[in-house]
Parts: sequence; structure tokens; C-alpha cells
Amino acid sequence: MKIKRTLMAPVVVAGLAMATGGWFLQRGVGEERNIYANARLFEDVLRFVSDNFVDAKQPGELYQMAIDGMLLELGDPHTALMPAQDYERLRMQTQGEYGGIGIQIDRRGGWITVIAPLPGTPGARAGLQAGDQIIEVEGESTRDWDTDMAVSQLRGARGSKVRIVIARPGVDETIPLEITREEIQIQAVPSAYMMDGDVGYVEMISFAETSTDELRRAIQQLQSEGARGVILDLRRNPGGLLEQGATVADLFLDRGQVIVETKGRAQNQNHRMVARTADQFNGLPIVVLVEPSSASASEIVAGALQDHDRALVLGRTTYGKGSVQTLFPLSGQNWLKVTTARWYTPVGRSIQKPYGIDGVHPTELDDGAAAATDTLDRPEYQTDSGRTVYGGGGIHPDLVIMPDTLTSTERAYRQAVIRRAGEWPAARTAMAVEIIRANPDLTRNFTVTPAMRDTYFRMLRQREVVTDRDIFDAAIRIVDQEITREVTYSKWGEAAASQRMSAEDSQVQAAADLLRRANSPESLFRLAAEIDAARTAAASR
Repeated sequence: MKIKRTLMAPVVVAGLAMATGGWFLQRGVGEERNIYANARLFEDVLRFVSDNFVDAKQPGELYQMAIDGMLLELGDPHTALMPAQDYERLRMQTQGEYGGIGIQIDRRGGWITVIAPLPGTPGARAGLQAGDQIIEVEGESTRDWDTDMAVSQLRGARGSKVRIVIARPGVDETIPLEITREEIQIQAVPSAYMMDGDVGYVEMISFAETSTDELRRAIQQLQSEGARGVILDLRRNPGGLLEQGATVADLFLDRGQVIVETKGRAQNQNHRMVARTADQFNGLPIVVLVEPSSASASEIVAGALQDHDRALVLGRTTYGKGSVQTLFPLSGQNWLKVTTARWYTPVGRSIQKPYGIDGVHPTELDDGAAAATDTLDRPEYQTDSGRTVYGGGGIHPDLVIMPDTLTSTERAYRQAVIRRAGEWPAARTAMAVEIIRANPDLTRNFTVTPAMRDTYFRMLRQREVVTDRDIFDAAIRIVDQEITREVTYSKWGEAAASQRMSAEDSQVQAAADLLRRANSPESLFRLAAEIDAARTAAASR
């Protein structure tokens, strides 16, 4: 019996092999026939439409429409076909010198939308704001443009002008602007300074080639000046180079700790980036400030430091841009840009937010308040120490702190000025120039005077930005902030303006207060947990 079982085994195995092999063979034939049938069906449809549709369509045009429709149905705005001329223009613009207006954009709701204007650039000086929709460029509608198309049209020769029209949430009229392109050279860390109570503040606005070195030097300088805790401000930071995001996170992590992972269906898209050096600021308490304009590499840094309990994340939920695009060469010198992977934080959270049915994020920038406080539908994860963090796209802060809200009278003033957004920046600049000229002995801690307000109102009225003095006077708080910011920026630069305005920034002040009371990262998390628990208890009363 034992010998029979031994002899029978190969027969059974062989039988199974033949059966399964035949099934696989049949399935392969079925799939091949199905693909052939679908291809034949497509060719039939194309031929009948080409021959009989009421409006003449060439076969080449119909093929292009079919490709565009297929890519659109994927629901991913970052996947697109790039004709040879578009790819060459993108290559030249990304590798050579070019002029631009200095804004971070994305496609949202079918329109090209400003994610963040970069400080000190033509776009920022023209008054562009996060959430602005660019609906026309040089008289051409941008409806259904992808970001590559928008970039190619907004960039151009330095000194040349570009005409755009924007639609702004809350403003009925569209706003035409003409902006002169400049070479965009961005300093990654435009400001770093000491606050009261041994707290250092560092603002990082991009992830470029020098970002890690700039940040390292800034923190080292602050420590030499006595900083015992540091605020790393990644608000309004749209991201940049993935490698710089990883090396920035590496500054604060221990060798071997995971920074970010990319995962895709293709094996070559799966990568894990880990810290290569020891924590260079070991034991230094850090608060990372984020908001809906914090995207891409900013989210990699915030997610890695949060997952490893290295920094407290404070503010509002980030944008949720966590996908990887790969370029594939096609026939006819065309290129296909395809989303091939997504980024995941060390504990496995996807940074990418789900797209809506039209391929856009479900929450708009101006709805950040609702997105930041809603954790009911977000999956829970545990950090290295067991703290709860939330997935679901973007980086949800450990402590939600909303920016200051406007009163009804302040909203009336703000609505008035943004209706004339094209003239408002010019009025602010003219105001600052006149105030500086009239006050040669002005010091950095100057106080806004009635005469300065009169000057500002006169400049606003001359350009028909605001003509009602009652509306202007009722908004004196934000009027004084605008005067202070513009005069300080014009006379002493961006870093001085940032430092001066931090006193009015509720998120910066909340972070600074926590750092003054904390002597370690662990005590920082305990303080934040106590604040969160107190809020929850108060809300349940």
C-alpha cells in the first residue's frame, strides 16, 4: 500500500498540472479573444463615426479624443499625454533659465488653481492668493487644462508680460491682471529669528537644492543664540524636490528610521527612504506648522516627524499631494505621464487624498477649517510611542489651531479690496513708499498712526479700491496689520516683516507658548494632549 501511494502521487500531480495548465491556456485564449473583440468594436465605432457623424471628424482626431477620454476616466489629474512639443517645452523650462510669476498651481474642479504664491515673486506682488482660479491666460480659457499646459503658458522670457484672468471665491466679478515675468530664484529659508522665551522660528517656503543646508544653518544659528525649542513653519510651502524633503527629515531622525515609502503596482515603483545620519538636533523640541497649502515634500517631512514622535504638528490638515508620476516615451516622440505610485508615511498612512468624481480633491482650500477638525471618518494609526494619528490623506495635525477669523465689518472691507485685486497691491506699495518717505526715522517697532491710515485710505481711494471711509475705519485691526506688513516689508525686507507679524499670528503664538513650557519632545506631546483633552471636556459639557 505504501508503494502504491508513492507510485500514484506523480499521476495525481501530473493530472492536476494538466488540468490547471489547460484552464490557464483556455483563460489566456479567452482574454486574447476578448481583447481582439474590443479592439474590433472600437475600430467599428471609429469608422462609423468618421463616416457618418453630422460634423466631419478625421480618424486621427478621433483617436486623440479616445486617448483623452480614457485618461480622463482614470480620475487622476496628473496622468496625461504630452505631445512632443509640450515635452520639449517642459524640458527646456525645467532645465534652463526661464521667467515665471512665482506661484504653485494645481488643477481643481476643472480649473487651474493657485495653491500658494511664493513670497517676493511677481505673483505675490500682484496679489494672487491661495484658492484663486486662473480662468484665462492670454485670452484663452483654461477650462480642463492640465498643470503642465498651465506651466508652459505662464512661463516665458524674463521681462515679458502675461495677461491672466482670475476668479476668486466670494467675489462676483472676475479679476484681470497683467504680470511681468521674472527669473524665479527662491531662498528656501527666507526668515529665521529668535522669539521671546528662548524660542526660535524658521520659515521654509520651498524644497530646492539648498533647502537642507539652509535649514541646518538656520537652526544651528538659533541654537547659538540660545534657542531651546524651534518652530518649523511649513505653511504656504507647496513642496518641491522629493530628495530634499527626505534629507530635511533626516536632520531630525536617527539612522535607519523610515522617512517615506512609495508603493505602486510595478515592482520598480516600490522604494523606501530611510535616514542615513544620526539626529543632528537630538532632544530639541520642535513644532511643525502646517495648513492646506502645505503639500508634497512638506507633507513627507511633517508625516515622518509626526510618526516617529520627533515633532508636534500644529495647524490645519495639509493638502494631500502624495502621488508619483513617471514619464514613458511613446511613438511619434510623444510622452505619457502616468501616476505610478503613492507616498506613505512611516506608519503606513497614504499622503494622497482621495479624488472626487471629477478628479479633484473633495475639500477646497477655503474649507480647510472643516477638513482640519473632522477625524470621524479617518482611519487611526499609532506612532512609535503609541500616540494616535490619522490617515485618510494629508497630514492631520496633532493639535488643530485655526487662524484668526474676520469680524463682519472686517469681512466687508476685505470683500471691497479683493474686488479690485488688480489695483490693491499697487495701492499698498504706494502707501508704503509715501509713509517711509514721510518718516525717515521710522524704527522697526513703529506704531501705526492716524496719519498713516489717512495715507493708506487716500491711496485706496485714488485707485477706487475702497471709497467708503466708514468701511475702512470699521476694519482698523486688519488695516493696521496691512500697513505694518507692507511698510516693514518695503523698508526692511521679508524676514523683518515675518518677524513683526508673528505677534498677530495665532498659530505661531500657540506653538511658541508650548515650546516655552516644554523642555523635551515628550513634554511637548504631553502639553498638547492636555490641551486637546481640555477642549474635548469643554465641548462635551
